[in-house]
Amino acid sequence: MNSIEILKELNFKATRSSGAGGQHINKTSSKIELTFDLGNSISLSKNEKELLKTKLSSKLTKENKLVLFCEETRSQHRNKELAIKRFLDLLKKNLIRPKKRRPTKPSKNSIKKNTERKKRTSVKKALRKKPKLD
Repeated sequence: MNSIEILKELNFKATRSSGAGGQHINKTSSKIELTFDLGNSISLSKNEKELLKTKLSSKLTKENKLVLFCEETRSQHRNKELAIKRFLDLLKKNLIRPKKRRPTKPSKNSIKKNTERKKRTSVKKALRKKPKLD
């Protein structure tokens, strides 16, 4: 994944944000909407695209576009930086392939210890029973 090439493919749109800010909110467009077209991306390989489509399926639109919003600060530039940082973190986190699990079996020593422990507990419980008077 080449982050410099991916950053060139991002589209930004500034809109009016909601929340605190008073009159400042009504005058400025500080909310940032970041869109990334995953289907038409040239900086990601085919395998990376498929992996991201499966992992980010709930966050993608029908056109395979990823949309992120940021309206945390009053500054448009700071919101843009935060949106880019979140986007790159999201990609890095979801491009990691999980390791395949190799099934293991218990060692001979642990099997031996388990059987001895079970025998001890069964003897302990057998001693709790009332003796037979035959």
